[in-house]
Amino acid sequence: MPVQRENLEYEILTVMEERPEPLGSGLLRQILASRELDVSEATVGRMLSEMDRKGLTVKQGFQGRVITDQGRQKLDQQKRFQHRMTYGTRFISTLESRKKEDLLDILIARRAIERELARLAAIHATRAEIDLMETVLREQEEYTSQNQMTAEHDVRFHKIIASAAKNRVLAAALDLIRHDGQLSPILEYIRTRVGSRLVVGHGRILKAIRERDPAGAEQAMIEHIESLINDVQRYWAMGEE
Repeated sequence: MPVQRENLEYEILTVMEERPEPLGSGLLRQILASRELDVSEATVGRMLSEMDRKGLTVKQGFQGRVITDQGRQKLDQQKRFQHRMTYGTRFISTLESRKKEDLLDILIARRAIERELARLAAIHATRAEIDLMETVLREQEEYTSQNQMTAEHDVRFHKIIASAAKNRVLAAALDLIRHDGQLSPILEYIRTRVGSRLVVGHGRILKAIRERDPAGAEQAMIEHIESLINDVQRYWAMGEE
């Protein structure tokens, strides 16, 4: 079966974790083919070169490549994300009309908490935390441009804001409401169906935090969460047409 580019890195890292010996592009292609993943040796070679540059793999002379510690960390992140996506997909498949109220209740609670977190972040965020927000937003924009899922970036962005606010009680409340990020794939699925983009709202929030504008950050967060609420309502309205 053809394998999409965004999944190839994950598959290669998975093989390398399972087989610690150095692997070349030819052998990797054969292993991937045995797993019904249709990809050429040249494509595997190009992906390996890219993974070398990202520090995920390293050459072992002419023997081939092995996974690095950074590659193992990336694979662990991808596995956790795929688990969340699987959870989200199962949830979506069983959604009924009454579930709409559950999502709306969660988003209304988030609006109340995250507006204050954004306001506090504009006051207390360190330069390093703002830089990290910018990095996550750039990655999210890149994934969005490639039509890849960005739910993991959504979780990270909001967690950084919660940490930057320096209020542990509000941050803990947000973690409880967000269910450890498990709802993010569901909300992203809904937003994709109605033609919205998470990255737009995040950009406005970051701009206000960067400019040390508490009122602006609070308003940007309110508008962001309310756009999610509107998208959930539009999604169910589509199903009723």
